[in-house]
Amino acid sequence: MKVAPLLEEYKNHQEIEAQLLHTGQHYDYEMSKIFFDELGIPAPDHHLGVGSGSHAVQTAKVMTEFEQVLEEEQPDWVVVVGDVNPTMACTIVANKMGIKVAHVEAGLRSYDREMPEEINRVLTDSIADLLLTPSIDGNMNLKKEGIPDAKIRFVGNIMIDTLFNMRERSGESTILSDLGLDARKYGLVTLHRPSNVDQEETLNNFVDILEETASDIPLVWPVHPRSKNRAEQFELWERLESIANLHLLEPVGYLDNVNLMNNARLVLTDSGGIQEETTALGVPCLTARENTERPITITEGTNTLVGTDPKVILDHIEKHLQNGVAGQKDLPKPLYWDGHTAERIVEAIMNWEFSIRVLKKA
Repeated sequence: MKVAPLLEEYKNHQEIEAQLLHTGQHYDYEMSKIFFDELGIPAPDHHLGVGSGSHAVQTAKVMTEFEQVLEEEQPDWVVVVGDVNPTMACTIVANKMGIKVAHVEAGLRSYDREMPEEINRVLTDSIADLLLTPSIDGNMNLKKEGIPDAKIRFVGNIMIDTLFNMRERSGESTILSDLGLDARKYGLVTLHRPSNVDQEETLNNFVDILEETASDIPLVWPVHPRSKNRAEQFELWERLESIANLHLLEPVGYLDNVNLMNNARLVLTDSGGIQEETTALGVPCLTARENTERPITITEGTNTLVGTDPKVILDHIEKHLQNGVAGQKDLPKPLYWDGHTAERIVEAIMNWEFSIRVLKKA
């Protein structure tokens, strides 16, 4: 979702020759192919096939495999996105080989070093050459860490480019009719973070929350493989399957996911991306975490941090349900969440050399 708009924008610049590298984190290409097909992304030019593993194993595999690709291709730039292990690993390798790195979604901070993603963000931003921020608070975070202004560009949210491009097409999805659901009359659930699903007591609390909420409104949960594995391990899966009005789905494609978000009464999630997408769509979002690296979705969006206490979460759900059908679609969106971020990113990369030369002269 973050790469598709960039690949499309590169086509408008004959001077750019772009290649796509798929690290294969979590899933192999065949398993994630539905996203490539729906978003019109070509097959990767390089595929590392790293797969899942511990943080150290995964990072090491990416680094050794990616080094070989860079030695073969000798690119001018490596563009990395997000905050996963391969983002950090590819940045380190490219930096040590003297290849410039641009980081898309730079500057996001939860200030929670217990989150592996936070370590990836900080390390990537500390050595990347061009830091492309999705919101102005990202610029402020980077400056507090001593990053020079010349490295920072506020470009907007690349996820929203894809969301806006695909929102109309998402109407082609039949997932609501397949489930027998009506718009604004169901809730969407996504839970997958280790802090929420890897401990039996915490996951059991979420099952309690879903059980109680489903008695008031139908719920849809496309279940992440990690969450399903843990539910089975803790002997909670049969209980989940027995909850009336809870639709447990296999992971869905992007079009189905956008359709489910866009038409939901509310969303309960622990995903970073969904906090942003619900803000852009004007859909109420309850984030089951103690912190967020996307605070703009709270100050200028539809997101509310609700933590993991069952009573607090249920109180927020009840409040939203009592307030009637969500009517936040027309709220103003954060600056540069306008569908043109890819254009600004490519412009920033192409103008980087000129900007650095001017800075040095000054």
